[in-house]
Amino acid sequence: MAKEVLEKRDINHFLKAVTHLAQLSRPHMWLDYDTEADVLYLHFEDRPSSTYSEMQDDGIIFDYKDDRLVGITVLEASHR
Repeated sequence: MAKEVLEKRDINHFLKAVTHLAQLSRPHMWLDYDTEADVLYLHFEDRPSSTYSEMQDDGIIFDYKDDRLVGITVLEASHR
């Protein structure tokens, strides 16, 4: 099995993000990034199923299941 090596700059970007993610006070998070669509998905449940969503003017979508936040979608993620 070949090891995937991350560049130092990639590790630095990751470490900056970790500090912010840790402050969300959510015990579990799943992160997916679609490179073709440039969309980042952050889920707070293993299999999130939202009952409604709110899109902000800045291209961030908050997904809720009843009154509980279950995910965040970030459009044009690489430009933020």
